[in-house]
Amino acid sequence: MPNSTANSLSPFHLAFPVDDLAAARQFYGGLLGCPEGRSSAEWIDFNFFGHHIVAQVSAEEAAHRSVGVGPEPYPLRHFGVLLTRDQFQQLAEKLQAANVPWVIAPETRHAGTVREQFTMFALDPSGNGVEFKSLPDPANVFKA
Repeated sequence: MPNSTANSLSPFHLAFPVDDLAAARQFYGGLLGCPEGRSSAEWIDFNFFGHHIVAQVSAEEAAHRSVGVGPEPYPLRHFGVLLTRDQFQQLAEKLQAANVPWVIAPETRHAGTVREQFTMFALDPSGNGVEFKSLPDPANVFKA
């Protein structure tokens, strides 16, 4: 049964393809600051803001490039996290300083509506889309 409140959410698990574990380790562990868990020659676990993600080597899967959504080159296949405003701002500065390629540079969307959010969208070294958002009121995340 899905959780109904943000403070009772359970961590999610996501495995995703990468073509270079060292680059994944640098991006998720070094740049984003996600603590590393278990690993092998084929995969690395990361604590992605309290969630369990696994970078798994698969050159074939990592070569897949998702189709865009709408007028922007917004990859259909992506994942992300909701952050506090301070976390969002600090991470935006860190990503900009590291010259991470933006799909969507940090911006405010849907200003003045229930959907208002700060958002940014970057690509990891294997081309996986990673989205970061901050909402003035996180309780509005599922409101229309």
